Amino acid sequence: MSETSKRDRILDTAEALFAERGFDGVTLRQIAIGAGVDVALASYHFGKKLDLFRAVFERRAPTLNDTRLAALKAAQEASAPKPASVESIIEAFLRPLEMTQESADAGWANYLALVAYINNSAYWGPRMMSEIFDELVNTFISALKLALPNANDRDLYWCYHNLSGALTLTLARTGRIDRLSGGACHSDDFKSAYDHMIPFVAAGFREVCATK
Repeated sequence: MSETSKRDRILDTAEALFAERGFDGVTLRQIAIGAGVDVALASYHFGKKLDLFRAVFERRAPTLNDTRLAALKAAQEASAPKPASVESIIEAFLRPLEMTQESADAGWANYLALVAYINNSAYWGPRMMSEIFDELVNTFISALKLALPNANDRDLYWCYHNLSGALTLTLARTGRIDRLSGGACHSDDFKSAYDHMIPFVAAGFREVCATK
């Protein structure tokens, strides 16, 4: 096995374990055992557990961000010269997440569950989310300002806050909706999740950010 493939196996194993158990629930030794490598090799490639945690979090983010920005650009070009609609902006922000969760690469589901864990943490959230995702979020907020020209910044950011909460629960796949609905809904039915979330969120933006 090449050093590159060993490195990738460490990242994949760490991604799955961190997504399931969080940072404190996993040891570097458990990751090394799961990846089939020596602890020394994991340390050689990544240093401390915190460094590996960050490497896992940062690995897929550029691909995800680029896909969402491309979707936003396509929505804006399709509506030009008018601004993109609220619905199309929200869809560009959310639909790529559905596509990655449905990917044949199971690592994407693990990665997004890890994003949910970090975003929902008072400790990790402010330390890790901003650096990776704030620029992307503000690009979408700028697009929403054009779609909702009478909105004030405060309302837009509160609406985003609510969007982020709904998205975090969807990424986490806790299974709570399965139990609440008596099996009528499933947290791994990603298409249904986003098919409902997109119009729900768009309507919320329109209601809260409408001219009073």
